[in-house]
Amino acid sequence: MEILIYFFVFILGSVVGSFLNCVIYRLETGQGFIFGRSFCPHCKHLLNWKDLIPILSFLILKGKCRYCQKKISFQYPLVEISTGFLFLLNFSQFRTHMIPYGFADLIFLFIIGSFLIVIFVFDLKHYLIPDKIIYLTIGFILLYQFFKVWNFGHWNLFGIWNLVIGILPSLFFLAIILISKETWMGWGDFKLSILMGLFLGWPKILVALFFAF
Repeated sequence: MEILIYFFVFILGSVVGSFLNCVIYRLETGQGFIFGRSFCPHCKHLLNWKDLIPILSFLILKGKCRYCQKKISFQYPLVEISTGFLFLLNFSQFRTHMIPYGFADLIFLFIIGSFLIVIFVFDLKHYLIPDKIIYLTIGFILLYQFFKVWNFGHWNLFGIWNLVIGILPSLFFLAIILISKETWMGWGDFKLSILMGLFLGWPKILVALFFAF
């Protein structure tokens, strides 16, 4: 039973990863990523359900489009597998109580992890972080953190302080941008540092910045 649960979580993650591939492509082409059916980026043929099975469709089709025989980017199975394992990692931490809160925190980590995968892949391909994803992620984190620091009308002052001090290291990135006139670092990195500060809080953000440099 335990194995089946973990298998289901991996499948869920890979399905989300398939959607993230769609988001990445539509961000690249300036299309809306909420509505509309998936299609081949080469021949634009609408994809059938059997073309959209995470990981398996890529293997069955031998990495080629069913309709035009053009090669499918390895990005697609890699993102699906990575998202599946990310969901597995978060779920295993939840099961072993390494995530100290509850089911809502697990869902939050699933969503934020998905946002970060989109940011990572897009940045890796284009050396650019799309503002709409950064702002959407920051907004979602702020909403989540608001409900954590506000508890039935009582503010958690320690939680608020942790958020404030967590984004202070972003000033270091701001200084680099202003001093170098954006030659050493861009505004996307500054926005990403704010995102990570809100997400990780203090002092975890320092560890993240250390490894980032």
